[in-house]
Amino acid sequence: MKKLFTICLLLSISLSSIGQKTSKPAASPKLVVGVMVDQMRWDYIYRFQHRYGANGFKRILNEGFTCENTYISYAQTVTAAGHASVYTGSVPAINGIMGNDWYDRSKKRMVYCVEDDSVKIVGGNGNKEPMSPKNLFSTTITDELELSTNFRSKVIGVAIKDRGSILPAGHAGDAAYWYESGSGKFVTSTWYMKELAPWADAFNQKNWADNLYKRNWELSFPFDSYVQSNTSDPAYSKSPFPRKLESNIGKNYGAIASTPWGNTLTLEFSKAAVEGEKMGADSITDFLAVSLSSPDYIGHAFGPNSVEVEDNYIKLDRDLANFFEYLDKKVGKGNYLFFMTADHAVAHVPAFMAENKLPGKSMKSNKKAETETIKKFGLKRLVESQANYQFYLDRAHIDSLGLDFKAVKTYFISELNKDEDVLTAFDNAEINAANLPSEFKEMFQNGFNQKLAGDVQVVYKPNYFFGGATGTTHGSMFPYDSHIPLLWMGWGVHQGKTNRKVYMSDIAATVAAILRIQMPSGNVGSVIHEVIK
Repeated sequence: MKKLFTICLLLSISLSSIGQKTSKPAASPKLVVGVMVDQMRWDYIYRFQHRYGANGFKRILNEGFTCENTYISYAQTVTAAGHASVYTGSVPAINGIMGNDWYDRSKKRMVYCVEDDSVKIVGGNGNKEPMSPKNLFSTTITDELELSTNFRSKVIGVAIKDRGSILPAGHAGDAAYWYESGSGKFVTSTWYMKELAPWADAFNQKNWADNLYKRNWELSFPFDSYVQSNTSDPAYSKSPFPRKLESNIGKNYGAIASTPWGNTLTLEFSKAAVEGEKMGADSITDFLAVSLSSPDYIGHAFGPNSVEVEDNYIKLDRDLANFFEYLDKKVGKGNYLFFMTADHAVAHVPAFMAENKLPGKSMKSNKKAETETIKKFGLKRLVESQANYQFYLDRAHIDSLGLDFKAVKTYFISELNKDEDVLTAFDNAEINAANLPSEFKEMFQNGFNQKLAGDVQVVYKPNYFFGGATGTTHGSMFPYDSHIPLLWMGWGVHQGKTNRKVYMSDIAATVAAILRIQMPSGNVGSVIHEVIK
């Protein structure tokens, strides 16, 4: 009797399922959304977690996968290098983007990472220099997606900073849009199109910056409740909250970038791109590459222990929740692959460190080593230019005096190493001989591009850098600059976390594995296999 009952029950279940529609998972995500937060320390995920709601950062942690020990694998931890390395799966030694700018010996001038005088600005007032991805040596994961679908995929890059949108969008992207501070509008260049897409022009006509200025900058919680921040900073007495922004309406459009509303503006434009380009609307995978530039402006001005930075991330958490809600409705929950990382982190403000008896220093320019070398060899000049903590020596002048270039360089390095602020200075032609742990040596090798780099590299002590007493910066190989977040969520992503050490250059390889497409041409990264279902 019991056996007969079981058979009847199974038959009943089987019959009831006839005619029901079964859902078959899509063969690939409809949309990939890559979000880079410009200047985000890994610890912000947890440091401000008690302030976050359920549907922003916490949703990613609960539904997605986090790589807790993600690092930058090269030494020049700056914006352009970070964006290029994430999307090429490579390092500056190969992809050619070794800084935001560098010195070009042939042109005898500094070169900006995305400058291109062969193109023109499209939209806005056209006051800024024209830009393109021409200086990027490698393909990007977005280029490879375009190649894999015979250019049927839609690839759009969005950021306030030009380099934050151009480098992720790659060479073959349909468009990269960035914010023109002079006009308050998003612009692009003739590398991508001759005139703005109608939806982008329509967005610009809504004067989003002016409308956001009307909100001013009100704190999300009472000032005294920001216990994770330095509320005793004297800067607050000079400019207390709320910060009035309405005076910028109609004129100072650049000020939006230094407020949390810069993130709001960028994500609203990103939504408009999804709508206007019909991204994620069919079976062909599209790619939206978003870079949030405002955290960098805020972080540079106030530092990681400021109320401003904490409040910025509280507001960003809400913006992300709103963005996810939009994607869930528009593309469908589970139909898009999302990842978030950062181009670099940031150091503590030296004054804050000193106040708490911690090592750190805001340095002033010191040319003693240069002066001593000039005196020693009878030179008129020694350094042709400086960039990325590297010295480009005046080879032509040294040669014209019949001097041994290596002897001059060696003496200069020895004088630099006498500076108490210098951890070590070394010859870029002999990185392996540098007095550094092997992992740090490898970071400098990864960042050294023979055609673009200087002759001598100087490394300052941890938390020592040039700048003012109230602001901060980044650019070193130390963990406070190189330990970044890496979060995944959505299509094809396993839920969980790993504490295994991975690198930003592994992101492109992992996306390629999920999409089943080729890795970028200069790829050096490996697949983070724990992420993939």
